[in-house]
Amino acid sequence: MSKIDLTIHPDRRKRAIQRARERNIIIPTYAQMKDPSKIPAKMKEELAGIGLWDIHPRNLFRITWKNEAKASGGGFGGVNYIELPSSLTGTPARIIAIVGKWFPTGAHKVGAAFSCLVPRLVTGQFDPTTQKAVWPSTGNYCRGGAYDSALLACESIAILPEGMSRERFEWLAKVAGETIKTPGSESNVKEIFDKCNELRNSGQDLMIFDQFQEFGNYLWHYEVTGHALEEVLKAAMRPGDRYRGMTSATGSAGSIASGDYMKQLFPESKIAASEALQCPTLLENGFGSHRIEGIGDKHVPWVHNTKNTDLVVAIDDNAVVNLARLFNEPVGQQYLASIGIPAETIAQLDLLGFSSISNVLTAIKMAKYYEMGENDIILTIATDSMELYNSRLHEMHAEMGAYSDRDASADFARWLMGQSTDNMLELRYTDRRRIHNLKYYTWIEQQGKTYEEIQAMWYDDDFWTGFQKQADEIDELIVEFNKEVGLS
Repeated sequence: MSKIDLTIHPDRRKRAIQRARERNIIIPTYAQMKDPSKIPAKMKEELAGIGLWDIHPRNLFRITWKNEAKASGGGFGGVNYIELPSSLTGTPARIIAIVGKWFPTGAHKVGAAFSCLVPRLVTGQFDPTTQKAVWPSTGNYCRGGAYDSALLACESIAILPEGMSRERFEWLAKVAGETIKTPGSESNVKEIFDKCNELRNSGQDLMIFDQFQEFGNYLWHYEVTGHALEEVLKAAMRPGDRYRGMTSATGSAGSIASGDYMKQLFPESKIAASEALQCPTLLENGFGSHRIEGIGDKHVPWVHNTKNTDLVVAIDDNAVVNLARLFNEPVGQQYLASIGIPAETIAQLDLLGFSSISNVLTAIKMAKYYEMGENDIILTIATDSMELYNSRLHEMHAEMGAYSDRDASADFARWLMGQSTDNMLELRYTDRRRIHNLKYYTWIEQQGKTYEEIQAMWYDDDFWTGFQKQADEIDELIVEFNKEVGLS
């Protein structure tokens, strides 16, 4: 059984405790992230005067799907989600997306980063007084890591491709200790890995938190996002409804881990993994470049449980960028209103960033493939909102001209009503194994993993459950750490 290493390093841990005491840091547990009603009243009182994105250690307690949807002083409620009507999706199936906009930084990656850093911090494996935390990413993860580092009084280095949206770099310049731009865009993960290896050999005292191989990423989504999906399903499900599955871009294979949790509750449900059609790595061992920011590709993440994936769906990036215009340009919104899309839905479409739109399109294709009806529910994840992509809209306006009513009509017909079951593959056992075997070329040949590890990942039935069961153990370490800090 594989597990996240929780070995205690006493001397480093003492220094971390002292740093936390000096900087007024109290760390939340997984249990509190799942259920904020467990957060002490004192913390909630302090949060009433703190902005959602403020660099303040109490915002660690806002690493949850249940933040009130407001920019400052918000409390907690249920999971934030949006249900998209059939008039928009073109399928009678119920498609529901949980919403990441109301996390600090506007994206759920602060949770994945927290789950990679905090176990190392409370065990003393990471020393915030001497080491730098390195956050390699194609977008939101390095933002989440830099933010978490700032809240936890750790020095940080953010790594992301130079082709990512302007908003990301402008924000990182204010938060990360250092930002490194690597060549290319979201398709160039290998260049990020190369920069990490260069830093490892630089002689600096640092620790690299690579989301593609960190099982803290998997654990947070299995435990926290999984429970959020379950809660939304319970709230939305009507008599006679059936949960059919969830969709997620593979990206770093964090979010899709929530499907593992849901499949344990609903063994007949499906997990659909999506990627860009312009870079069909899972679909056909392909490669390329695309514009669906933040999902990464041309490799299979080490933490992707491919044995539990049922469907691969490739989404045309033209669909994503054109629907972003339809959903957010005034002319596009006016067109949607004219054809009867509810005003409430139109007002919420800015909750869907690029990868979120891709996740919704994956759900539409999944619903059509399995011929789902009005009592079938698919869950998906809106990882971030258009707040992080507004510069892209300006760029498209400059490149393609003003958005017209004719454009809106064409985009709605082609990219929503016209979605079909092309570029999809329902995975057989051998297909799942083929995708798993692709890990060899990145992780064994390039990144130092072992043959024994990749074999265990496929053949050991307990491999994944070992990580899944560690949240309570880590919570005990967090509680003891906070107790010794003495501020709670």
